[in-house]
Amino acid sequence: MKKAVIETGGKQHFVSEGEQLDVELLGAEKKVEFEPLLVIDEGKVSIGSPTVSGVKVQAEVIEQSVKGPKVVAIRYKAKKRVRKTQGHRQQKTRIKILTIS
Repeated sequence: MKKAVIETGGKQHFVSEGEQLDVELLGAEKKVEFEPLLVIDEGKVSIGSPTVSGVKVQAEVIEQSVKGPKVVAIRYKAKKRVRKTQGHRQQKTRIKILTIS
């Protein structure tokens, strides 16, 4: 089974064919292509500089605007009765890896 490391949204993801994952919000395309940074094919490792030439990772967009986990930021000042809480949920895109070829 082929595995690869792709970069999207400033983050690197270790993926394999058929896997679903949430990445930073992408455009409105239905199909997306990534250039892998590293490919593992039956024990043979190919490392790119910066990407592996001749190899593409094709993915399909399943769902747009999936909300990620809630992150809570709290500001507190002791002895001043000042408390401020702010929450944020990042928008993500759910993709499915189709092929690594």
